[in-house]
Amino acid sequence: MKNIKALTLAFLLSLFSSSHALAEYGFTVGVTGSMAMIDASGTETEGAEKHNGEVSNNVGVGSIFVEYNDILGTGLSLGVDYIPGSADVSSSIKQRQDSETSVTGTATTTSTSRTQKAQAELENHLTYYATYGANGVYIKAGYVQVDLNTTESLATGSKYGNDTLDGISIGAGVEFEVYDNAIGRIEINRIDYGDIELRSSVARAGVATNNKIDADLDVTMLSASLGYKF
Repeated sequence: MKNIKALTLAFLLSLFSSSHALAEYGFTVGVTGSMAMIDASGTETEGAEKHNGEVSNNVGVGSIFVEYNDILGTGLSLGVDYIPGSADVSSSIKQRQDSETSVTGTATTTSTSRTQKAQAELENHLTYYATYGANGVYIKAGYVQVDLNTTESLATGSKYGNDTLDGISIGAGVEFEVYDNAIGRIEINRIDYGDIELRSSVARAGVATNNKIDADLDVTMLSASLGYKF
């Protein structure tokens, strides 16, 4: 996944640096600033126990994009958008205190307290999309890939690892001329990522199976773009 994104980024940079190629084929290149509203919910299954939770975060992100415009005069455009860097899924680290009691060989009851901290981040967000529009108004649909990195700190020493998520993006926007060939855009997009399932690397003492997390992740993005048509 990271290799695909590296190749895509190299492709984007090569297009940005080649005005002649862009002029020959009719492209738009630009930058976008977005407010991403992240919502996630999930369930952690630990033996017979289940813990439910919901988190959210609002974060500003920036991206670069390139489009092949108005294919065969149909109003259809194809493009790719890349958001470098990362964004936390939750606005704060989630923390839980677990206590376990046991009886020693002398029949003395002891208690052990463990602090569990959990967080996750989205990194290297890549969208392949199509737009269709007329008179400055357009609709947009895309296929999304992003790396999900878990950054937990568990007293048990367990890790949940990372995953690559696929998703579908649906949105709409307006485009207007700024000056000469420069254009501006305002749009809204809703991204629905596929189901997330992660298993811990270590099972809790007395539990036969490793912990499992099932989660759902969605993002709403409000964006403003500035592009240049070649």
